[in-house]
Amino acid sequence: MGCSVTTAKVLLIDDDVDLLDMFKTYLQREEFAVTVTDVAAMGVAAALSSDHDLAVLDVMMPDMSGIEALRRIRLTSLIPVLMLTAKGEEADRIVGLELGADDYVAKPCTPRELVARIRAILRRTRIVERAENPPAVIGAGLVKVFPRQRRAECGGTPLDLTSTEFNLLEALARYAGRPVSKRTLSEQALGRSLARFDRSIDVHVSSMRRKLGTTPDGRSWIQTVVRQGYQLLAQ
Repeated sequence: MGCSVTTAKVLLIDDDVDLLDMFKTYLQREEFAVTVTDVAAMGVAAALSSDHDLAVLDVMMPDMSGIEALRRIRLTSLIPVLMLTAKGEEADRIVGLELGADDYVAKPCTPRELVARIRAILRRTRIVERAENPPAVIGAGLVKVFPRQRRAECGGTPLDLTSTEFNLLEALARYAGRPVSKRTLSEQALGRSLARFDRSIDVHVSSMRRKLGTTPDGRSWIQTVVRQGYQLLAQ
């Protein structure tokens, strides 16, 4: 089955108790360790406990919105977060991605789809990646990516990237100086094919641009190449 992530600890945060029970049962059947809560504030505390590998967070929560919960999580934690959003609510998805969500799934979704998204994220964040013997460092001018340690820096300053942002930067760094299509970036960073009208890559890149700052001559480190994708400058 390839790289196994079935021992991962998943936190489910959703006020729909029946949905929680269904997802929990399915995830446990797939051999995940699962913790559930239907209270957003308790979910935030659990996510910040460092006891989980990934959190699944619903946007629509009564005591605190999922967006606010995500904001609080991202103040101190880079735990991968998969957002559950209402179908057609693009604004929630974009805000969630801007705040550091790694990906989203539109509800209603099947347990099988949820597990597929969870596995796609975990494959790119867990230590099993090191078995693929990645290079110690990928350099692109002042931007350096350290795949084995899953960290990056620009001009010697560490970059505070989410797991998905790191995956995107690593992919761009591997092709530094050449454009990389959004389809390729989606497959390598999100672990899924690029859907029509999906703006996830664009939102993540926008966030990365802010964190990277500008080159010594004032340009963005990540350039948009019309009809081709994005390119990390190799200077």
